[in-house]
Amino acid sequence: MFHRKPLEERIAERQAQLRPLKEGKHFEHGPAKFVFITLIAVVVLMHTVGLAVVMHFS
Repeated sequence: MFHRKPLEERIAERQAQLRPLKEGKHFEHGPAKFVFITLIAVVVLMHTVGLAVVMHFS
C-alpha cells in the first residue's frame, strides 16, 4: 500500500490505455445500458396499463 501510486494516477493511467469511444456510443458500461433500457420499458408499460385502466372505468 505504501509503494503504490495515488488512486488518481492509477485511474488516469487506466483511462489512457482505453481505446477511444466509437461515434454515437453513449454507454460504455453494459449493465448501465441494461438498467436504463429496463427502466424506460417499465415506465412505458406502467403508463400504458394505467391509461387502459382509466379508459376502462370512465
